[in-house]
Amino acid sequence: MTRRIVLAMSGGVDSSAAAVLLKRQGFEVIGLFMRSGATEEPQVCRLPSGADGVPAAIQLPILGTKPNKQGCCSASDAADARRVADVLDIPFHALNFADAFGRIKDYFADEYLAGRTPNPCVMCNNWLKFGKLWDFAVSVGADGIATGHYAQINEIEGQPALVRGFDRTKDQSYVLAGINRDILGRILFPVGTYTKPAIRELAAEAGLRVATKPDSQEICFIPDNNYVGFLERHRGKPDTGGDFVDTAGKVLGKHSGYEQFTIGQRRGLGITFGEPRFVIRIEPDTRRVVLGVYQDLARKELTADGLSWLVDDLPSSFRCHAQIRYQHTAAPATVELIERDHVRVLFDEPQFGVAPGQALVLYDGDRVLAGGWIQQEELAPTP
Repeated sequence: MTRRIVLAMSGGVDSSAAAVLLKRQGFEVIGLFMRSGATEEPQVCRLPSGADGVPAAIQLPILGTKPNKQGCCSASDAADARRVADVLDIPFHALNFADAFGRIKDYFADEYLAGRTPNPCVMCNNWLKFGKLWDFAVSVGADGIATGHYAQINEIEGQPALVRGFDRTKDQSYVLAGINRDILGRILFPVGTYTKPAIRELAAEAGLRVATKPDSQEICFIPDNNYVGFLERHRGKPDTGGDFVDTAGKVLGKHSGYEQFTIGQRRGLGITFGEPRFVIRIEPDTRRVVLGVYQDLARKELTADGLSWLVDDLPSSFRCHAQIRYQHTAAPATVELIERDHVRVLFDEPQFGVAPGQALVLYDGDRVLAGGWIQQEELAPTP
């Protein structure tokens, strides 16, 4: 029997190529575009009558595509996704997930105002793309879900495992580490065994106009990349101004809001020195932003909580590689379990730019062991 798969379609080249690959592999593909706003007029879409046991009475709200740009979840992206679906002759739905996106926006604002560095893409995957997407798949009797992420699901020791994508320059396993383990075996990443150039070539050969479409670089709900402006619009102008200080507590100047800064930031400080200075620490209670030299960013260990484990029966202490941000090279480390969802990570060598609020992902080779959230970092010992 043909397997039905719901594919998250963003209107970009990766998810579009994923649709081509799934069709070639014989799957019955249903495309789903996840809209972040509520600016369109709702309509109703019906699945074809009698399609593999799905009652024709199931009605699915879809959204029109007015030409108003709204980040990577915009009407123009929805139109691109719909055109791809038309070319490939697959059912297509554009659903409004404004409430779920609202939760992600609240999380984003809360973290910055707490002096932490959020990762909305990880949260979006955890809550929306692999939460609501799965719920929709269940509602239409699908056997699984798929996305255009560069990652792989391989069987290891008889269990589905999340593994890095073949194209290491595009690997997205880091932002997928928090997905629900229970559905791991129901997920497909069709582009995970390809390089990006190969995916663009495949899309071009299939006659898809999105083959040359640029990758989205911004956060989808902040298309102008001005997150400070977003915070003001979302929460109003907070009273968060304070002092720049050095690592000894000496006042160096004033800033207008600590939420404007992230750990490791060098540019845009609004204050100059004779040598490069970096944001070392953010103190929301005192409103101080601590600046220092690059070596002051070194951290030997950290603690993380909210661990989502994708493996069983790990010992209380084990070796692995730990990745502390998307573009960080995972570093050798020893992990100690404090509690099931709380760990201490001790790096073999100091790491630079460890930021509370960012995702921590643990790897055994290419396999993802777990994902969690950095809570605290400890200074590296002075040489």
